[in-house]
Amino acid sequence: MVTINGVQEDAAGMTLLAWLQKADFSPDTVVVEKNLEIIPKESLETTVLADGDSVEVLRFVGGG
Repeated sequence: MVTINGVQEDAAGMTLLAWLQKADFSPDTVVVEKNLEIIPKESLETTVLADGDSVEVLRFVGGG
């Protein structure tokens, strides 16, 4: 199991990009942190999730 934004998910073996697409996140509008390390956008397609990983997906929201 992988913890994503505090929720246990059965995502081991998926790439970060595949999970983002499955969860309806646009990779262009988020920052992904895996095990306390920011993952560059160009690495989302090749970074594979493993059991025990912890992931945070952050989306920027504008306002004023």
